[in-house]
Amino acid sequence: MKSSETGTLSNRLKTNIDQLNGLLGGSSDVVIKELQIEENTNISLIYIDGLVDTQVLHNSILYSLQEHIPYEQLGKLEPEQKIEIIKKQILIAGDLTVIVDYSQFVHELLSGSVMLLLDGTSTALRIGLPGWEDRNVGEPSSQSVVRGPMEGFTENLRTNTALVRRKIKDSHLWLETVQIGRVTQTSVSIMYLSNIANKELVQEVKRRLNKIDTDSILESGYIEEFIQETVFTPFPTVYNSDRPDTIAAGILEGKVAIIVDGTPFVLLVPTFFVAFFQSAEDYYQRADIGTLLRLVRFISFFITLLAPSLYVAITTYHQEMIPTNLVISLAAQRESVPFPAFVEALIMEMTYEILREAGVRIPKNIGQAISIVGTLVIGQAAVAAGFISSAMVIIVSLTAISSFVIPETGMSIAARMIRFVLIALAGFIGLYGILFGIFIIVLHLSSLRSFGMPYMSPLGPYNSKDLKDSIFRFPWPFLKTRPAENKTQNLFRQSTSSDEESTQ
Repeated sequence: MKSSETGTLSNRLKTNIDQLNGLLGGSSDVVIKELQIEENTNISLIYIDGLVDTQVLHNSILYSLQEHIPYEQLGKLEPEQKIEIIKKQILIAGDLTVIVDYSQFVHELLSGSVMLLLDGTSTALRIGLPGWEDRNVGEPSSQSVVRGPMEGFTENLRTNTALVRRKIKDSHLWLETVQIGRVTQTSVSIMYLSNIANKELVQEVKRRLNKIDTDSILESGYIEEFIQETVFTPFPTVYNSDRPDTIAAGILEGKVAIIVDGTPFVLLVPTFFVAFFQSAEDYYQRADIGTLLRLVRFISFFITLLAPSLYVAITTYHQEMIPTNLVISLAAQRESVPFPAFVEALIMEMTYEILREAGVRIPKNIGQAISIVGTLVIGQAAVAAGFISSAMVIIVSLTAISSFVIPETGMSIAARMIRFVLIALAGFIGLYGILFGIFIIVLHLSSLRSFGMPYMSPLGPYNSKDLKDSIFRFPWPFLKTRPAENKTQNLFRQSTSSDEESTQ
């Protein structure tokens, strides 16, 4: 019987091994352990060194095959019956699967499973013994909180799904996994509550994932670009987080989580504009504190977006709007500056972006020194040399600090990108340019959708009930329903008086 890469396994052990060596190029990390359990019964254990738990393999699997073999019973059986005896009576392993397809055999081998081949049979036993090195569960790096869980996702898919299941111990929390990427064969899982999530939403997520046809998926950002509705927009339409509690909260609201093997960032769909200004800590603090923090974030967003352009517009075209004493101070500062405010703002903003990017790439042991040089020495020297005015340094510094207040990095980057466009418009036609830019931004935001849901919900279309957990955060007793825009199967997250009456 002849096998192929896309066909079935051969019933000859040597043929399967030779074909595997040819397919993998005789790779040195492929380990083939040959055993002879009786005179006419040869077995091979095949695995990738570094992807399996070799200690369990040696102490359990090999020990079972060498010490617990019923030779007299096996000698009277056909090869197909022998492999059933090995599976049910000999091997001490919980994760066992019979495999016939050759491509699945190769995929499972490269995914970290131990493959058992028995001469004379065209089937293989997959033994799940993953044992590669993992990063321990640690504190989230991108969305830190003062109060709340301090655990974050890792690069291991099973660790991440377990972290979510620790939060939601419900039988309706379903997990479905597919492999995406012709070369990488990356495992991508979706998690949702089957009794809450909208069924059409779940089907749409599956459809978009199955539609992806590419060589590689190395991070959830690949998936995000493939499944988002609008490609050409600076605003993120798919939410991502490295916090299990944030993802669990989204699933409880009827959203679908997309977990990609190899990255600690999990996607959540659908999402809305206001979600990027919400933090997990909002729900761990009192409602008044949570509301205050959200208002601060919205204000910081507008400062990040508008502060430099407003400064350029007012100092260039609308000096009459500035108090006299301040005008005199600004004029004195700008007397020796050789550039107009528009060019000055562009220079400072580009300098800040360069320093910010350098701070990310520079090794941590010298990063602090570089940041001090960049912020203090260069800034002070530029002002002293008359290259930049002090007011512009203050504006850019305030803008930079405000951008870090936004919890989700994607929205912060969007504000930084649009800021340059608004500066250009302010430099050409002043406040009219800023108003025109804001008008275009609002129109663009109103046209965006995330998996069919209006991106600006509940602000547009307006929904007064969902405002209780958008810009403001009402106390928990008032948050009886899930967001209506998610179109969940079960709208109520808390019992109501009508529910109690119906149960009596």
